[in-house]
Amino acid sequence: MLKSICVFAGSSCGANPQYTQAARELGQELAARNCGLVYGGANVGLMGIVANTVLEAGGTVTGVIPEFLVKKEVAHTGLSDLRVVRSMHERKALMVELADGFVALPGGFGTIEEFFEVLTWGQLGMHQKPCALLDVGGYYERLLEFLDHATSESFLKPVHRSIILVAADASTLLSDFEKYRAQNVPKWIKV
Repeated sequence: MLKSICVFAGSSCGANPQYTQAARELGQELAARNCGLVYGGANVGLMGIVANTVLEAGGTVTGVIPEFLVKKEVAHTGLSDLRVVRSMHERKALMVELADGFVALPGGFGTIEEFFEVLTWGQLGMHQKPCALLDVGGYYERLLEFLDHATSESFLKPVHRSIILVAADASTLLSDFEKYRAQNVPKWIKV
């Protein structure tokens, strides 16, 4: 059973209104399933939208934010639980500890970096939790094409490429999470 899901998302809302709608739908779906949200603790962009939606629907939200972002006044002060840490490294480690799975909404460098770090940790067997891209309006299409290319060039095993769950809507994605079973496959590729 999923008790909490970590969501990585943009600090911007992006150019396409579908991104904002997807953040709201994910927040509503999490609250409806009584699944808490763990996220980066900010009150801006898609991050703020998904957090506010969960809160408005009566769900619980845990934010994890480094001190330097609190000082920039982007911390969400209305959360169920706001944890202030010293660094981005501590932030990611705590988010992994608190969550039962990970979802990336559309976002930029930070979203992609956070998602790929937890994905790599899963590949290395450091956790057994599902990792998914919420592919709103084909936002992650080219990234997925690149990963297919990396697989065809033998930098990724097909089994590791397959650990990334992908869905276009929150309901399907969270249903896939409930069915997820981690694969125990060594990372190392023979040359």
